[in-house]
Amino acid sequence: MTTPAAEADARRPFLDADTDTDGEPPAPRPAPLAPAFRPPRLRAGDVVAVVSPSGPVPEARVDRGVAVLRSWGLEVRVMPHARGRHAERGYLAGTDEERAADFAAAWLDPDVRAVVCARGGYGAQRMVDLVDWDALRGADPTVLVGFSDVTALHQAVAARLGLVTLYGPMAGAVSFLDSRAAQRHLRATLCAPESVRVIARRRAHALRGGTATGVTTGGCLSLLTTSVGTPATLGTARGGIVLLEDVDERAYRVDSFLTHLRRSGWFDGAAGVALGSWQGCDPDVEDVVAERLDGLGVPVLGELGFGHGPDPRTVPLGVLAHLDADAGRLTLEEPALA
Repeated sequence: MTTPAAEADARRPFLDADTDTDGEPPAPRPAPLAPAFRPPRLRAGDVVAVVSPSGPVPEARVDRGVAVLRSWGLEVRVMPHARGRHAERGYLAGTDEERAADFAAAWLDPDVRAVVCARGGYGAQRMVDLVDWDALRGADPTVLVGFSDVTALHQAVAARLGLVTLYGPMAGAVSFLDSRAAQRHLRATLCAPESVRVIARRRAHALRGGTATGVTTGGCLSLLTTSVGTPATLGTARGGIVLLEDVDERAYRVDSFLTHLRRSGWFDGAAGVALGSWQGCDPDVEDVVAERLDGLGVPVLGELGFGHGPDPRTVPLGVLAHLDADAGRLTLEEPALA
C-alpha cells in the first residue's frame, strides 16, 4: 500500500524541461499541481487538538470554541500554549519553539485526528521551519483547519506531507463563535464532507466568465506573497484553482501582492481563480484584483465567501475541483475528506 508520505514525494512539484532549440540549457517549468491525499473524516469520539501557531487568543474565546467542538461529539485537547502569550512579543501566543512544539506534538499524537487552530494574526512563518516535517511524515494523516496566517502551515502541509487541508474558520475566531452558518459548514466538511461538495454563495459573481478544472490552492494573499521563495511551500499555482482573500488591506498593497506573484511566475499555468472575502479592504479592491489577473486569461469568481468575512465557508485545499464562474460555484470532484 502506498503511504501518504510516498505519495507526497510523487506530488511534490518538480522541474521538467521545455524543448530547447538554441543550444541553451532547457528552461525549467514546475509540474502541475496534483490532488493531495485525503485524511479520514471525523467521527463522534474522535480527538481534535487546539493550537495557537500565531497570535494570542483570549482564554474565554478558546473556551467557547472548545465548547462548540465538544458539542459535536468530539474530544478536545487544548495544547499548552494555545491560551498563552509571549512575554516580550505580545503579538505571539508563545515563543517560536513553544508554538512549533505544540503543533508537532498535536500532529504526532496517534489519537489526534484533526489540528484546529485557535486564530491567525501573525507568527506561523516564524515557527514553520522549526517543525520536524520528516517526523510528521511518519504520523497518521491528520486534518489541519485554519485560515489567514495559517496559510503558511497549509502550504507546508501540502508541500511536505502531501495532505488535503481545510481553509476554514478557527476555534477562537469571532467569525466562527458568532456564526451558526460557519459552524455548520465546518462541521459538515469535517464529518459529512459529501454533503458540501458544492460551495456557492448568493453574492458570488463572475469577474471573468468561464469554467476551469484544477487542484485548489492558495489562501491569504499577503501570506502567499511573503512565502514565495521560502522553504516548505508549493512554489507554484500551475494547474490550480487559486483561492485568494485578505483583510484590512489597501488597494495598492493588494495590487503589489498580485504584481509580485505575477512577476515571480507563481501564477503561471493557473487554471482559474476564486476570491473569498476582502473584509475591511478598500472598496475598489475587487476591481484591482480583476485588473491584475485579467492577463491570465482564466475564469475569476468573486465573493465565494471564505476567509475573514462573516459566516465564512470552509474550502479544502489540495482537491480537484471544477470552477464555474458564470454559475457562481466551486464543485469538488470528491469529498474533501475520505
